[in-house]
Amino acid sequence: MELRQMRYFVAVAEELHFGHAAGRLHISTPTLSQQIKAMEREIGAPLLIRHSRGVRLTPAGEVLLRTARETLRTADHAIRETRRAAGVAGPMLRFGLLNGVPPWLPERVEELVTELVPGGRMTMRGGTTADQLRMLANGEVDLALIRVPATCPPGVRHMEIATEELGALMSGDSPLAAKEFLGPGDLAGRELILFAREFAPEVHDALVAGVRTMTAEVTISESAMPHAQLRSVLPLRPEAFSLSSVRAAAPPELVWRPFQGRSMTIAYAAAWRSGARNPALQAVLPALIGSISKGLMNV
Repeated sequence: MELRQMRYFVAVAEELHFGHAAGRLHISTPTLSQQIKAMEREIGAPLLIRHSRGVRLTPAGEVLLRTARETLRTADHAIRETRRAAGVAGPMLRFGLLNGVPPWLPERVEELVTELVPGGRMTMRGGTTADQLRMLANGEVDLALIRVPATCPPGVRHMEIATEELGALMSGDSPLAAKEFLGPGDLAGRELILFAREFAPEVHDALVAGVRTMTAEVTISESAMPHAQLRSVLPLRPEAFSLSSVRAAAPPELVWRPFQGRSMTIAYAAAWRSGARNPALQAVLPALIGSISKGLMNV
């Protein structure tokens, strides 16, 4: 029995679903099913009981799950120690860190590198969505976080992994700061300050369209800046507002208020180059995507 097969079995045993496990492993469901059947033939007994909603472990499968986890931990430790003795650097994931991303997202990626890549390490390159897509296309990063919608360069794929609710970020001196929720009429005639459109054109246009479905009278500011600068500018502009998650609030200078009756969200996606062979990426990406099916990626 190969270590690869053990990893396949552990994934199925943890997910209790072939489709979810296949997504986590980044392989097809038929391929995964064939490998599990090959293991069962080699052992001479069923490991899983299939049913309409997924699978459950047989007593033999429960034993294999326990021992396979131990074997995989031992094998990963052996690889780390051998590399260290040989002076060989472990696998490296070059990660594109999107400006303003929820902190738990890069933390999750780093946890997966530690958990799934023996001796692996992660380096980070910051930037906007446009920066991340350019670095991916140029082969400067292996995995990046971007905001969507976005048009990816040829050979770059992406999948949405998280969303955040958006509301209005404004000065604590704004006349709207006293409200608990903001309705469509509250924003009429006010100045909306956003990031420069070239940093993420499709996201910018989607945000503007979303606000204008609530009130057509909002004015798009001639000023454009990232959130780091908004923290200094908005307190000086009580009649203006921006769009942000609650994370950006810093009362009493900056307050955040949700929209009433119509929610707005921002979506984040993992992006990577098709056919990339970096072993660290191949280990981390399926697990990151597989987290979606467990509901782990909701902000």
